[in-house]
Amino acid sequence: MKSKIFALSKNEDFKNLLQKKKISNKYVTIFYGILKNKKIEKLNISFVTKKKIGNAVKRNKIKRRLRNIINDAIKKMTIKFNYSYLVIAKPTMLNNEYISIKKTLFQSFEKIR
Repeated sequence: MKSKIFALSKNEDFKNLLQKKKISNKYVTIFYGILKNKKIEKLNISFVTKKKIGNAVKRNKIKRRLRNIINDAIKKMTIKFNYSYLVIAKPTMLNNEYISIKKTLFQSFEKIR
């Protein structure tokens, strides 16, 4: 099955999302909102990890975890596909267990609904 996740590509999309609504927890900050010229059948979501978190290996590990959690969230719960999301990881994500991160992110996406 092909993934329905597509990353944001334009700088103006990132800037527009940063001015929209946000939800924050101890692992990530999620900015979300409706963008113009977006296809409804695709989920626009981007994952951002800052260089302060660690080297490239650590940052890519965080992005892989987030991508996996979002794929599970698409299967198990309803995520609004008309919204675009920007997920910014925090350094606490690196040292915690996958299960606790997943539960916290699921709760955050439930609030967005």
